[in-house]
Amino acid sequence: MAQSTVRDYYSVLGVSRAATDKEIRAAYRKLARKYHPDLNPGDKAAEARFKELQAAYDVLSDPEKRKKYDQFGPNWEQAERARAGFEGAGFGPQGASDLHFDFGSGADFSDILENLFGSRGGFGGPRTSTRTRPHTRAGEDIEHQVTITLEEAYFGTSRILEVPSLNGSPARRIEVRIPPGVKTGSRVRLAGEGGAGLGGGPKGDLYLVVTVAPHGAYERKDDDLYIDVNLPLSTAVLGGEVQVPTIKGRVALRIPAETQNGQLFRLAGKGMPRASGTGFGDLFARMRISIPTKLSARERELFEELRKIRGE
Repeated sequence: MAQSTVRDYYSVLGVSRAATDKEIRAAYRKLARKYHPDLNPGDKAAEARFKELQAAYDVLSDPEKRKKYDQFGPNWEQAERARAGFEGAGFGPQGASDLHFDFGSGADFSDILENLFGSRGGFGGPRTSTRTRPHTRAGEDIEHQVTITLEEAYFGTSRILEVPSLNGSPARRIEVRIPPGVKTGSRVRLAGEGGAGLGGGPKGDLYLVVTVAPHGAYERKDDDLYIDVNLPLSTAVLGGEVQVPTIKGRVALRIPAETQNGQLFRLAGKGMPRASGTGFGDLFARMRISIPTKLSARERELFEELRKIRGE
């Protein structure tokens, strides 16, 4: 039999054979947007690539087609037609004939078709002991939502989770570590902690989808933090020092004279740890000038004098 020139559909989409339906769909959408003929007018190569993507997605997005493709590769349609022909003639496992055929020790109908049309991968190569039988499948990935505080996102934290089983066995309790620097929407992957595989297939993965709860004092923008600091009017006018709270404790900040309301001061490295492990963001202290209240008679006289001096 001539060797097939059709590219492996998993390679076409750039995903592994254990990819979930969600990962396959996401990969197809990303590549389809890139190679769509409307975005590449007159580009024959892009048009051919788009058709190849459509063919791959049509098969891998359909559970039954994907199962057959995993067994027979690009020749799965020919294998199915051959199966139908054999069974129609009474030779298949569900045929009406009473004839008995012995294909050898341990061989079954799928083995015969795989010899004819190629093993998993589908390019006519020899069968090996590593091929995945149609009843062997990787376990499902599991997503678990978890909410943490800003302080927990700063220092890192852990959670005890009950991971549901997808094959009927009891749920598992595991302790998971959430690293410093995560943001809302971060996905923490725990390899092999998802659903059990079928027929000895590998387990899926567990993904923690993180939400960082809003904080009463800090506003977070990526790895930077912002905080409002009350600044006495006299300090804003004459200059001085204020205490700025950081997640690890208070630090002194020198304020120059004539500081304006809303002015930002940057405290380098006092923000959130970067998830990459390479340093910290910054903390920005936003000055909020406090207007004095309950003035004494003497204080009022002084403000009146100031207003006259400044001609306001």
